[in-house]
Amino acid sequence: MITSLLIANRGEIARRIIRTARRLGIRTVAVYSEADANAPHVREADEAVPIGPAPARESYLVPDKLIAAARQSGAQAIHPGYGFLSENAGFAEAVIAAGLTWVGPPPSAIRAMGLKDAAKKRMAEAGVPTTPGYLGEDQSPERLHREADGIGYPVLIKAVAGGGGKGMRKVDRSEDFPGALMSCRREASASFGDDRVLLEKYVTRPRHIEVQVFADQHGQAVHLFERDCSLQRRHQKVIEEAPAPGMDAATRESVCQAAVRAARAVGYEGAGTIEFIADASDGLRADRIWFMEMNTRLQVEHPVTEAITGQDLVEWQLRIASGEPLPLAQEQLHIRGHAMEARLYAENPATGFLPSTGPLTHFLLPTESVRVDSGVEQGGEVTPTYDPMIAKLIAHAPTRSMAAARLAAACRAVRVWPVKTNAAFLARCLEHPDFLAGAVDTGFIGARLDALVPGADPSEAVLQAAAVARLAPVTAAPIGFRLNAPPRIEVRLESEGARHVIQVKAPPRPSALPVVTTGEQTIVFAQGLAHAFTPLREEGTAGEATASGGAVLSPMPGRIVTVSVEAKASVRKGQPLVTLEAMKMEHTLLAPFDGVVVELPAKTGAQVAEGVVLARLEPA
Repeated sequence: MITSLLIANRGEIARRIIRTARRLGIRTVAVYSEADANAPHVREADEAVPIGPAPARESYLVPDKLIAAARQSGAQAIHPGYGFLSENAGFAEAVIAAGLTWVGPPPSAIRAMGLKDAAKKRMAEAGVPTTPGYLGEDQSPERLHREADGIGYPVLIKAVAGGGGKGMRKVDRSEDFPGALMSCRREASASFGDDRVLLEKYVTRPRHIEVQVFADQHGQAVHLFERDCSLQRRHQKVIEEAPAPGMDAATRESVCQAAVRAARAVGYEGAGTIEFIADASDGLRADRIWFMEMNTRLQVEHPVTEAITGQDLVEWQLRIASGEPLPLAQEQLHIRGHAMEARLYAENPATGFLPSTGPLTHFLLPTESVRVDSGVEQGGEVTPTYDPMIAKLIAHAPTRSMAAARLAAACRAVRVWPVKTNAAFLARCLEHPDFLAGAVDTGFIGARLDALVPGADPSEAVLQAAAVARLAPVTAAPIGFRLNAPPRIEVRLESEGARHVIQVKAPPRPSALPVVTTGEQTIVFAQGLAHAFTPLREEGTAGEATASGGAVLSPMPGRIVTVSVEAKASVRKGQPLVTLEAMKMEHTLLAPFDGVVVELPAKTGAQVAEGVVLARLEPA
């Protein structure tokens, strides 16, 4: 067995691996950038080595620094985690060449499955069903456009080297194809250093089904059943579950065996995930499920598989990398109950899910009845440098409905401030009648977005809780006496620019909601949301807005990747103006009305802070 392990990753990923390694008696070495010097994973490891500045490309994505850290610390093996360099064949080769143990698949398998076009061809040869599309070498825009027209719309443009939803665009009309191709290639180049794409027929009611596979160095391979990852937003997974709802035994056997064949076809070792797309227009059927891609690493959603099988998949990885055989044979693996995982993101659903950054002044996650994997803690900070996922909440129960209820309750119990999260949105997804009925597909969220995004207005219960908490420091209006009516106290507060005059019965009753008061600010936590209140200012004392009228502001810190207009140009409402890149995703800002660009401070390549004026328009 490996005795010392360097973890070439950060956050909840590193903490997850440390937890298993400690149980197995393996010494752990963490690495950290300047931004992560005080991160929990750094403290929890047996040793920690600094590897450079905050940007990942100068620290976590530099193979030489990671290998040097392993040598410096005396680590015997490197675990890449998931993300960063976990699917980088060159890094795997460098680790092996340095005489270290690579906790992952052979570089040859990473290469074979890393390029989507080559992987599909190989899978077809192995008898694994694949979706119709274009995998050709001719990457000219003209050829790609012709092929898309021939496949028929809608089509998907996908980065050949892609993953995680990056470098992917759905195109509904032929005239939209050139612009979508350009955007897809730009994002693919920035994320993977490779702008090549492939085309796929877009399935109108798709479900995302994936199968967890493992193989050892002795020629054995097994599956640990399937997961359903259909609840997505912008191709990013939001809620995952296992087993897949509506999956019968025969279909499960067909799909899972196809996944094992796929792993064997590339001489696989270690943990991998075979991803399939299913046409769910007529339920889950074996002849309507096609190979999509393979992730040659452990997945973010692996805890749901651990829950239903009772296995520690990181332990499996470490044992296989140490040369041991698979811990269990296929016939020894069974499904027990149902599990669901929700990804808690630092983002604000009320503003179109824009990333939210800042200090975690209040950060409390539920611990009863759920598993929590998190990379941050109270007093830490969410920066725009890394991925916005701050925790995973996992529930396991005897039935699907029980698991959903347990996870929804956990999401509603989340208390985070001032960073915004998607906790209330997650709870609404889990409690939606269609989700509970198993009517899921990748368009589920988009089709129900208005119902799933909670309103920003505080409820009466929240207002009462805030008012009661403010009664001591706030000078209350005189108690009014009315015949046959209880006396009341008037409390005046404001929140998010809205004014609230709240009548509280006297004597006030203690609030049933969690409340934190610091100075002039009172925060009420309710249903996964956090509402902040301050005493109402007198009329005319509120501060001026930082920009008004036709100013287009940066909604978050980020880098400007494209300026799509010129100064003095006429624009139409909804026309793209500026595209920002933040937290590995592109966000395009659109013209709010028909007008003329009178100011254009935005410059391609510039880093901007939140609230900066990028363009100013005047009505036409």
